[in-house]
Amino acid sequence: MTTSAESLPILDFRRFDTGTAERAAFLKDLRAAARGPGFFYLTGHGVPQQLIDDVLRLSRRFFDLPERDKLAIEMINSPHFRGYNRAGFEHTRGKPDWREQVDIGAEKRARALDPSAPAWHRLQGPNQWPEALPELQLITLRYLQEITQLGIRVLSAFALALGQKADAFEPIYTPEPNQLLKIVRYPGRDAGEGDQGVGAHKDSGFLTLLLQDVQGGLQVEGEQGWIDAPPIPGTFVVNIGEILELASNGYLRANVHRVVSPPAGTDRLSVPFFLGANLDAEVPLLTLAPELAVEARGLTQDPLNPLFREAGRNYLKSRLRSHPDVARRHHPDLIDASKPAQVASAY
Repeated sequence: MTTSAESLPILDFRRFDTGTAERAAFLKDLRAAARGPGFFYLTGHGVPQQLIDDVLRLSRRFFDLPERDKLAIEMINSPHFRGYNRAGFEHTRGKPDWREQVDIGAEKRARALDPSAPAWHRLQGPNQWPEALPELQLITLRYLQEITQLGIRVLSAFALALGQKADAFEPIYTPEPNQLLKIVRYPGRDAGEGDQGVGAHKDSGFLTLLLQDVQGGLQVEGEQGWIDAPPIPGTFVVNIGEILELASNGYLRANVHRVVSPPAGTDRLSVPFFLGANLDAEVPLLTLAPELAVEARGLTQDPLNPLFREAGRNYLKSRLRSHPDVARRHHPDLIDASKPAQVASAY
């Protein structure tokens, strides 16, 4: 494993709301961060520290619950991919990720099953909440609202950095964006047990805003090796997802990243938020200014991870592959029987 001496840039979001010259300088720095590692730390974001502290506190309390209380909301019971997973039950490129987690989205009623409707309509539905920790629902949904608002503001900054209007992406995230929040715990592991907390992958949405506790483990692929992204108090780690790569023809590129398991005797808490387009939207190809268009690298070509302009299809792809047990139980028609745990091409 090669580790780079590089570090991720730190951007202060307060610069975006100051004078014209300072905003222009911020957007230039944002383009550089996005074109480089595709990841950066964001400070000056405005999310209340008390809310952040409450989220981390309740995350710890959830993972400290008896196993029976956690398994009462196990994801296998949800066709909408909501709820709790034990370590080893989520997969990246076919290999188990060593983390336990809860997946939470917008709180909605499930749609009636309609065979003629797009398959991603099945993703809408209610969350599962632990009866043993009712406070988790209140605080988590409050945080989901706050972090979504921040994500949309960051997205407007990306639009301006691409030479577009600030609301350029609004047509594909309205009337509401796709929201996914994960509350994650990475158990420590002994040397020789494997170190895949999460395998190397890209995110499928617009962007991700990651809240970390005090234990490191996130690594970003760089030209000289893996770049460590240790926690910095008061910041979120922001990274580009596949929608921005699609929209910019690769001028912005979703970058590969992973999490290495912490050492035995420790663990790591993190709360990533994934901001996506409305699932019924189609990602446009933006017309970039000539000086930007000439630097567009085109889309990543990866036969194991094709990119789709249909936002729902791109998102469903990752859900089915990451959670093959849920896919087999609730969505067998979307699985290619000749290739176990692979997404059928017809959906």
